Amino acid sequence: MSDLIKSVKAVPAVDYYKSGRRTCAGCGPAIGYRLLSKAAGPNTVFLGPTSCMYVANGHQYLTSPYAVPWYHTQLGGGGAAGVGTAAAFRALMAKRKRKNEDINVIVYGGDGGFADIGFSSLSMGMGYDYSRLLFVLNDNESYANTGIQASSTTPWGATTTFTPSGKVKQIGNLRLKKNVALTMAAHPAVKYVATSTLHPPLDFMNKVRKALDSGGPSFIEILTPCPKGWFFDPKDTVQFAKVALETRAWVSWEYANGEFRLTYKPRKVTPVKEYLKLQGRFAHLKDRQVDEIQRMIDEEWRYWEEMDKQKRIILPWTPAPEPAIVALP
Repeated sequence: MSDLIKSVKAVPAVDYYKSGRRTCAGCGPAIGYRLLSKAAGPNTVFLGPTSCMYVANGHQYLTSPYAVPWYHTQLGGGGAAGVGTAAAFRALMAKRKRKNEDINVIVYGGDGGFADIGFSSLSMGMGYDYSRLLFVLNDNESYANTGIQASSTTPWGATTTFTPSGKVKQIGNLRLKKNVALTMAAHPAVKYVATSTLHPPLDFMNKVRKALDSGGPSFIEILTPCPKGWFFDPKDTVQFAKVALETRAWVSWEYANGEFRLTYKPRKVTPVKEYLKLQGRFAHLKDRQVDEIQRMIDEEWRYWEEMDKQKRIILPWTPAPEPAIVALP
């Protein structure tokens, strides 16, 4: 069992995700990886489905920033690879070919690895009984590795290379963002599911430790702002994570052994326009479309508050924007 981290001063000093990587300046997923590795510690094996974190970290020049074992998996195979690795350790220990010890098997995947292409493999992995098996979705809300294409976690209204705003389709992405964490929480007898972001850092790190100690497969979806895909100054990555929480554009929660609770409630709610206006991917939106995003956030937040009150999951549902909002001149 790992103790929860009580203060920033108590964060482990050793880095297991080190220098030498080729991520973009201010890369949100890279910051998330560093926090994740500090929380998990040295007795950890990392697996990485194809993503920014593979291309920028481990596929060139035979170098790696990892100070613990890491290996690459196919884009759609993160869940299966995680289960296979956990099963291998169990078998080796059962046959006394390896001493009995707690080994963390952590799969760190992106939108394609877990929200879309690898979604079925992730669902399969959540159905097993392996302890210390953790799946983490670093949600940068696009396929950033291959050119910032829209994924199922891209927010409504965002412009991407495959859903560009323009004269024909002014709005950009018309799909509503998929809530992957809620679908993972729907799995029978699930031990631990949570969402988090880069602020405050101890929230994510302690959720990692809770997940690893939960006694079964677990899942965390962490919002990882992407300067390249969201079009903002790289120095502001962590600040963006904070504003996402303060505007309720991102909701931080955990679901442990059937009990739900919100883990971040803004003391003073900031209008979502303060979050959107700082990102170039939303620069094309008109006031009425921004108001529509605010409406959807406000309506869904009432569900989150009710879940927190009842300590159980209630499926949120809000109507999508009307065609008139989409087709504003």
